[in-house]
Amino acid sequence: YFGTVGGTPLAQSDNLYEVNTVIEKPTPTVAEQRLIVAGQRAGYYLCMFGMHVLSPTVLTLLQKSLDAADGKTIDLSSSLNQLAKTERYLALEIDGSRYNISYKYGLLMAQLAFSLSGDDRDLILTELVNLLASK
Repeated sequence: YFGTVGGTPLAQSDNLYEVNTVIEKPTPTVAEQRLIVAGQRAGYYLCMFGMHVLSPTVLTLLQKSLDAADGKTIDLSSSLNQLAKTERYLALEIDGSRYNISYKYGLLMAQLAFSLSGDDRDLILTELVNLLASK
């Protein structure tokens, strides 16, 4: 269900990879054939979501995709795949939580999780309890 990357783990880090392939929502067969990453168990893949820090090259690649699309939709993953072929592209694996803001209450859940992880946690909880009690 996600853009998925294949690449090589970098020796100097436990969670840094050099990306060589990016495929948007690959089938299990395609992932098994093209997205193997050394050190990952069979059937496990590196999916990407969250923040991207990209070079300006990706904008040129996106423009080329737009020009060739003839009014059809394009996806970022195709341009990222081309980027991986033309310059060094790294991915950092982190532990964290994922919130899908395309779901009805996804943005609300992300904002609550962010708010509850900060210094004002007690204040936020008090305000939420007051809000619930008043309804």
